[in-house]
Amino acid sequence: MGTVVWGERPQREVLAAVLRNASYEVLPFRSTEEAVLAHVPRNVALTVTTTEAKGIERTLDLAERLTRHGYDTAPHLAARLVRDDAHLADVVARLRDAGVRSVFVIAGDAAEPAGPFPDALALLERLDAIGHPFRSVGIGGYPEGHGRIDDALIEKALELKAPHATQVITQLCFDGATTARWARAVQARGVQLPIRVGIPGPVSRQKLVRISAGLGLGQSARFLRKQQSMFWRFFLPGGYSPNRLLRQLTPGFAGSGTTLRGVHVFTFNEVEKTEAWRRDQLARLSSAEREAS
Repeated sequence: MGTVVWGERPQREVLAAVLRNASYEVLPFRSTEEAVLAHVPRNVALTVTTTEAKGIERTLDLAERLTRHGYDTAPHLAARLVRDDAHLADVVARLRDAGVRSVFVIAGDAAEPAGPFPDALALLERLDAIGHPFRSVGIGGYPEGHGRIDDALIEKALELKAPHATQVITQLCFDGATTARWARAVQARGVQLPIRVGIPGPVSRQKLVRISAGLGLGQSARFLRKQQSMFWRFFLPGGYSPNRLLRQLTPGFAGSGTTLRGVHVFTFNEVEKTEAWRRDQLARLSSAEREAS
């Protein structure tokens, strides 16, 4: 697989810490629980996506089960899928009773909201109003903007959401310098939340095609639009490698005053392959450290 970077010792130490504390995103498919239990250590935090096609129920169910297995699991709470205050209260009570202590709040992709929560901010404000039990509340960041929302509006929304959250997880961005510039700009506007950078794991183009085909027609189209830059990169010489992206990001993780705190790996349910890659990189970094000593 190759190593990420053979740089100086401080860089190796930073990168090893980033990989040791990586979190994973998984999709709520029938085989997900078994795959996670077989291949993902309990100290790797997880998020579980919500899709319009599969609804919020499957996300909550998987998050509950993984939490009971000992994982720190954050379900995606899609604001546009929450029907009303009673529905939200039921979701919060259900997660609390299952021991879920983390959530990731998004607007969701539904064309029309099912209730009074059209965006993530509305749901975050309501969660605060009812006194939620979650110690970690994640919100999304967009280093390359949002396909349907003006850049100024999406960044203003981040500023408004920040007081209700504990961390930011970014959407996919394939340029480390772009992510670092965006993080500095966010910090300059007063958002001091730690940022976990979303990166794709070592997933194949064929896997992405299979996933998109299983999401339902409308959801699949949105998925493909979101991932079109990723598909394009698979046709470049050498394809996509998470190693190259981590190499670009390492200076940002190591820089003084930065709010970049780690990586969140979009596994696309290739959890065995993703965990093998992470362990391989950690082993190579450890070996490089021994050789340098």
